[in-house]
Amino acid sequence: MKLTYVTGNQTKINLAKQILEPLGIQVLPKKIDCPEIQANTIKEVAVYSSKYASEYLKTSVLKNDSGLIIPALNGFPGPYTAYVEQTITEDGILKLMEGHANREAYFIECLAYAEYGKEPIVFISKTEGIIATDKSGDYGWSYDKIFIPKGHTLTLANFDDDQRIKMWSNEGYTKLAAYLKGKKDV
Repeated sequence: MKLTYVTGNQTKINLAKQILEPLGIQVLPKKIDCPEIQANTIKEVAVYSSKYASEYLKTSVLKNDSGLIIPALNGFPGPYTAYVEQTITEDGILKLMEGHANREAYFIECLAYAEYGKEPIVFISKTEGIIATDKSGDYGWSYDKIFIPKGHTLTLANFDDDQRIKMWSNEGYTKLAAYLKGKKDV
């Protein structure tokens, strides 16, 4: 069974391969320029992108969008996570969090699977944690330096790639794999 994963992000490809390939689903990365709409939810962005990619490539595809949700900031940055990272960076998030006792945060990862000519189906992973009070660590990038996953006391940036990848929820990939295994024409 083969799955075209539309992304240029090697970390996303590695995670998908680590989870899906042992289940008999070969991950075939494909990078294309895909418009990313501005929307109120991460799911809307993923659905639009997957449908676009499926129509463009004329095949079934997987497209992923993710975002950081901070309840104390009314869900910000949410679907604007990448833009916020490019503009105010993790330092800006730390500044916005000053004075907030509730430092709960989580990443939502929406895996949108689109069969050519059909509406996408979305599988969601949620990785819970908190926002640190200071940046720490030398691994990863951006939010890894301020996000402490649930059950840990250090930010993601304190763990190498092999350790860090195990800290992310793979619930969406597991549900996607079960869905695909139930199909005969993938």
